[in-house]
Amino acid sequence: MPQHTLRIAPSILSADFAALGEAVRAVDVAGADFIHIDVMDGHFVPNITIGPDVVKALRPHTSKPFDVHLMIAPADPFIEAFAKAGADIISVHPQAGPHLHRTLQTIKALGKRCGVVLNPATPVQAVDEVLDMVDLILVMSVNPGFGGQSFINSQLDKIAALRRRIDMTGRHIDLEVDGGITPDTARDCVAAGADILVAGSSVFKTQDYATNIAALRHAQNVLAPVPDLNAT
Repeated sequence: MPQHTLRIAPSILSADFAALGEAVRAVDVAGADFIHIDVMDGHFVPNITIGPDVVKALRPHTSKPFDVHLMIAPADPFIEAFAKAGADIISVHPQAGPHLHRTLQTIKALGKRCGVVLNPATPVQAVDEVLDMVDLILVMSVNPGFGGQSFINSQLDKIAALRRRIDMTGRHIDLEVDGGITPDTARDCVAAGADILVAGSSVFKTQDYATNIAALRHAQNVLAPVPDLNAT
């Protein structure tokens, strides 16, 4: 398997919603590669989070790419609003509309990178017919809707299967994993072929964001133990 540069995308779902701008600035300085924004509608998933106005309000707080995960259905009517608000990557679920290919075309036409999200029960074959156009595939290693859930180990086989499919295309397609990411599960995900890790609780569990991000980034060294970064 080719070597891929690991990137960390803190999820602001686990940040203090009363101080989101401050949280975004802090994880930017602490070494985040992307800012992951979970958009939930209370319909497609059992939670409600933020909309395009919040994304627009956060955009001046960092120049890091906004990785926007739309957990909404239908997704199509809102894609332009999120693009104009400052999203750089917009990812959708195959179940969030009748025409996945058309949805991805819409995202591309707006000048944004497009992604497809696979829930734990969604098979890898769901992306086979759009591999020629996606920029990112996101594997949900928990059921979407809430932060702080435990990693579903069966998704490691899915990550590995997707990595094989991606490498066969010869295209640069990011393989992202979201849900239950800790330094331990991060190692497993990287070993399976992931190159972007979304982490909410693991990053925001303490205000030492730099240490928390560094512990996850150490997953690149999949054969080495995670160091105790708090040790003196």
